[in-house]
Amino acid sequence: MLKELINDLEKLKNPEQARILQGFFKTGKGEYGEGDIFLGIKSQPLKEIAKKYNDISDKSLQILLNSKIHDYRIIAMRILVYRFEHLNEKEKNFQFYINNLDNINNWDLVDLSAPNIVGNYLIDKDKSILYKLAKSNKLWDKRVSIIATYAFIKNNQYEDTLKISEILLNDKHDLIHKAVGWMLREIGKRNLKIEESFLKKHYRQMPRTMLRYAIEKFPKDKKEFYMKK
Repeated sequence: MLKELINDLEKLKNPEQARILQGFFKTGKGEYGEGDIFLGIKSQPLKEIAKKYNDISDKSLQILLNSKIHDYRIIAMRILVYRFEHLNEKEKNFQFYINNLDNINNWDLVDLSAPNIVGNYLIDKDKSILYKLAKSNKLWDKRVSIIATYAFIKNNQYEDTLKISEILLNDKHDLIHKAVGWMLREIGKRNLKIEESFLKKHYRQMPRTMLRYAIEKFPKDKKEFYMKK
């Protein structure tokens, strides 16, 4: 079945689109996606192929995740999310995910999977693993830690997002700034008072990108208040 899946992907590859994506996802030397290879397949066909092959073996799934080809890893993530949502194997899929954190190594892979697998699994469980990831020296571990809390936010649980945001407040990478700002903004959509309470405490030390993302939906005058300070 793995061979058939790969054949389906090969039929859809688009070199021009691949070139664009390799620039967009920063695959050059020294960049965060260094060495990542793209086939240039658009999102919808990838979704369809993932659904078609959702019963692929765990061994084949691991082969896909170990690949330097981004499209293979995104297919694997989509299959894992499908399994988590539709099969009664949530703990198994969560553990498979955690064991493969080094292969979940670009922001789209994290954003697709962290809330749906990590967040949804931990929503009623001990969340200490998220704090461990937040303190990791690995970019993608840290992004998983904050993006996973999107599942909590959707259930009006904000405490862990705020605590992890504080841990990541002084991180140097803009992909963490954007992720934290995004999650704070999502809190604000549901409870503006809680978001503003956090901002009033921290906005003077927040990286500018993080703050800009957090206040994106604010009225113009309120945006100016925070940005000028």
